[in-house]
Amino acid sequence: MKSRRIDPNRTSETVFRQQARDNLVPPAKMFPNMMTPRDSQIQSMQDLVPVLSRSDGFAAVTAALRSGQSGTIDGAWGGSCALAAASIATALDSVLLIVLPRLSEIDEFTGDLASFLGTIPEIFPAWETLPDEHDVADTVFGGRLRVLSQLQHSGGNESTPQVIVTSFPALLQPVPSRKQREAATRRIQVGDEIDTDAFMKWLLERGFERTTAIQLPGEFSMHGGILDLYSPDSALPIRIEFFGDEVESIRQFDVETQRTLETCQQVDLTLISPVPASVSGRQLQTPNRDEDGTTSESLLDNLPPEACIALVELPELIDEGKRYLDRLENPRGLFSVPATMARCTDFPSVTIAPISAESTEISCHLQIESVERFTRSKSEMLEELASIIGPQDTVLVCCHNQGEQDRLQELLDESELDLSERVKTCIGNLALGFRIVPEHLVVLSDHELFGRADIRHKPRKRKVESRAIDSFLDLNVGDFVVHLSHGIARFRGLELLEKEGYREEHLSLEFRDKVQMYVPVSLVHLVQKYIGGGKHVPRLSKLGTKSWASKKEKAAEAVRDMASDMLRLQAQRSGQPGISYPPDSHWQKEFEASFPYTETSDQLHAISDVRHDMERAQPMDRLICGDVGYGKTEVAIRAAFKAIDAGKQVAVLVPTTVLAEQHTRTFSERMADYPITIEGLSRFKSKKEQRAILEGMAAGSVDLVIGTHRLIQKDIKFKDLGLLIIDEEQRFGVEAKEMLKRLRLQIDVLTLSATPVPRTLHMSLLGIRDISNLTTAPRDRVPIETRITRFDPELIRHAMVRELNRNGQVYFVHNRVHDLQKYADRIQQIVPEASIGIGHGQMKETELEAAMLNFVSGKVDIFVCTTIIESGLDIPNANTIFIHDAGNHGLSDLHQLRGRVGRSHHRAYCYLLLRDGQMLTPVAAKRLKAIEEYSELGAGFKIAMRDLEIRGAGNILGTEQSGHIAAVGYELYCQLLENACRKLKNEPIREHHHVAIDLPCTAYLPSDYIPPGRIKIELYRKLSAVRSLEELNALEEEMEDRFGPIPHPARQLLILKELQILSQRWQVDSIRLENNFAVLGYRDKNHILALSKSNQDRIPVRIVDQKSAYIPLPISAENLEEVMQELKTVLQQSFDPAYNPATSP
Repeated sequence: MKSRRIDPNRTSETVFRQQARDNLVPPAKMFPNMMTPRDSQIQSMQDLVPVLSRSDGFAAVTAALRSGQSGTIDGAWGGSCALAAASIATALDSVLLIVLPRLSEIDEFTGDLASFLGTIPEIFPAWETLPDEHDVADTVFGGRLRVLSQLQHSGGNESTPQVIVTSFPALLQPVPSRKQREAATRRIQVGDEIDTDAFMKWLLERGFERTTAIQLPGEFSMHGGILDLYSPDSALPIRIEFFGDEVESIRQFDVETQRTLETCQQVDLTLISPVPASVSGRQLQTPNRDEDGTTSESLLDNLPPEACIALVELPELIDEGKRYLDRLENPRGLFSVPATMARCTDFPSVTIAPISAESTEISCHLQIESVERFTRSKSEMLEELASIIGPQDTVLVCCHNQGEQDRLQELLDESELDLSERVKTCIGNLALGFRIVPEHLVVLSDHELFGRADIRHKPRKRKVESRAIDSFLDLNVGDFVVHLSHGIARFRGLELLEKEGYREEHLSLEFRDKVQMYVPVSLVHLVQKYIGGGKHVPRLSKLGTKSWASKKEKAAEAVRDMASDMLRLQAQRSGQPGISYPPDSHWQKEFEASFPYTETSDQLHAISDVRHDMERAQPMDRLICGDVGYGKTEVAIRAAFKAIDAGKQVAVLVPTTVLAEQHTRTFSERMADYPITIEGLSRFKSKKEQRAILEGMAAGSVDLVIGTHRLIQKDIKFKDLGLLIIDEEQRFGVEAKEMLKRLRLQIDVLTLSATPVPRTLHMSLLGIRDISNLTTAPRDRVPIETRITRFDPELIRHAMVRELNRNGQVYFVHNRVHDLQKYADRIQQIVPEASIGIGHGQMKETELEAAMLNFVSGKVDIFVCTTIIESGLDIPNANTIFIHDAGNHGLSDLHQLRGRVGRSHHRAYCYLLLRDGQMLTPVAAKRLKAIEEYSELGAGFKIAMRDLEIRGAGNILGTEQSGHIAAVGYELYCQLLENACRKLKNEPIREHHHVAIDLPCTAYLPSDYIPPGRIKIELYRKLSAVRSLEELNALEEEMEDRFGPIPHPARQLLILKELQILSQRWQVDSIRLENNFAVLGYRDKNHILALSKSNQDRIPVRIVDQKSAYIPLPISAENLEEVMQELKTVLQQSFDPAYNPATSP
């Protein structure tokens, strides 16, 4: 801990640890009769199960359950409720169903239970949507079906769930009956004969959708002899490969990579669509719907007869069930609370609660107390722990990860209290601590000890449905494209052309005056999607004129100027001596280990890049791009901590007051365990407070200040500023940016942006600016459901009730202050039971702060506000947002606003509302369509690209460049920029040397093998981008895995690519046949001499002039396959470096 350098003038820090130590009492005085605890063998949370099972009366309750009777357990305070459930599950041999009152409690309880049991229990989820919105692709549907099918096939086999956790609302919702499920189940085995057409018809009848590549449950695709299908009840999609009509293999594969994970011999498909409302309504109008077991079933009807049920907090369970049904306008089709309770009592059941009413059932009173709340500062946390435990007590602290456990162990070892013997640490989840009195045992979580919020990850078994966007260039028929040599054209699709009896696929392009041009797919790299600099439609280029060449030249010139400007600034920066920070101290490592989430791989890369930049002597200037909620703030927090740890000050510059508040809260919470002074400078502070903060900054007593543009005004003085963090730089004005430019030359600057830089621009800016891209979604995120609709009170009520029914909160964004109150009143009429808050930028500071705090703390259900929330408020509990007048917002604004919801693992909803009778402009309609289309995670990238298409690309690089982008298209512009930078830095220019192979062969991807459209063009692009034999082998494997055995024309295509790769090694530009010779056109004499030498013992390579070499083909090489084989043998010879003074590209 000694590695922190502290300024001797900063007294608050110097005395910090000393004071803490002076306050301590030697342990001998504190505990004169210290005893060895009873249970010194407890090492993990699972060891607590036998301890609880020893409680008086516990054995009697489990015996009663085994004999079919019921029992009660009370005294289950805090996390001991989950422990009691785990102990019962361990004592019984049968299935145990645990029922909780509310949907929102499931994840926390399951986390605790998993830690006590050592295995992850099954969750039976409740529909969060209303019956008429049920959808095959919803993960809830899959989760419910999975549990039902496991119960149905339970014959004591391993897949039988021993413990199922559910909420009471989930039991009120009917499930498809066993008959329906059996009728909808098909077993498919390797070797079966299946009529594929009839099978696909069967899928379509069950609500499945046919697509080209599957991504979500409820989809299937068929190409060639391969059927991919994603059944809602399975965790992974399956790929069935046919030989004729016979099933040859069944494999499970990964949605993201589309590659195989494992092979199976058989698979059971239960393909049932959720009951449509009309059916359920018709069935359940019968007056005796609950007694009549034939109409619909509940989960309870599917439990094995020997199952037991644990009801947690019974009175609350019943109340919550009634409340749930009351909130629904039409609860028809759901079971009633009394009928469900009656069905529960058919099974042996146990109620678990902290306090329960006197009952005649067999009872067990646990002697368990809840643990006091820790209230002192974190520095005195161990003293407070010592003060609440008795002399005989042992403590078990459950830490949520290894870093936290190491950190706590170290604090215990360093402490003078000598607690390390009596305080054990283990890894596991626990929401609330408890004390088992007779055992003298206190169980705590690290969150309670350090006074932090507990952040949970749902124990998950399946991947989230999202794909990082790599190729945003989806070419569709009718799109504008740029041909690098000929200019702008319109893409008309792929066509198969025949030449001298051989067929090859071509991209059909239409230039001005309806002139058609066919580009062979081997040259697909010459064609790019056109994205211009403005809103106008580009003019098609005329073939055979020089205007395209001159436009390209003009753009290249402009780019050269721009690149030299950027490089000049960079050279100035790298010439300036910056601050070189020392390597990570002990505190830094401890601080990073206490991060409660799991970092994504991108985050770890960005963090190490920043660390590396800060430890270098030059000033840092790094841009961190990432979608809303992808963890940019954590990267910034760690950089700030590193700077403060080295005795420097940090400034965080944000565009809005709300964001300043939000960041002040986030930074303060994250750094609360350390002696760091954090201040927020915004209009929420009075003049007097602002003055005090400014003085503190100048004196050096404020370590970190977070503020709006007030921070970069002339009168601001820092004692020793080391790092500036800028959030959302694109939202600052010109003067602010000029000021920042000056600062960049002296101090480290870290910029965060949520509107990501598209990948092509990212590549070309590399080397001018340091960029880290965050494209991986955090764990457990679910894409946001986005819908466009008119202002419809019924729909609004329906969506708000759904959110309130799962104990969530709602945003309603209306961006006009003058009638905000009117809309708040309208919503109060629509949802009278909800409490509503209002927030906008013209409110008094104190009022706005109070309104926001009420929403954050959950006192307010619905927050009616302006776009003031766009950059800020992170509330995992708010998962529905309405954006009124959505047509008036820009695309990235809509994306930012939408990013306010869906910040936890619940399905989030975003409604884009249009005013009554509002007419949309074409641009607004395009925008709304784009935001609805791209609702998957990480869609910021696609949205930035669509924004480029709708608004034009000029705004990324400033106005003077936009004309040039319009002239040549965005992607070519980026290539020119990249090559200009490379030239100025004396690096080799990135060129694509194409090897023209003219052999009479049929080489293309047949449409019955790979479906036409996006997937096919993507594969042609992938093939075109392959640069090495390893990459080619990987692509070949991928094709075989995804689409089945490779047909002859596609195999020929791969062989041609292999010849191209081999030719490039020898700098050969073309291959053609002439009589009985293969003619190689070459660029470099040394390479061709080396090729000739390496083949001299086999076959002569005759160099005839400065450009060509002839290879005589043997008589045996009669057909084309043999010619190709012969060429491969010649070109595969090992490369002799002695003949290679010139470097290969």
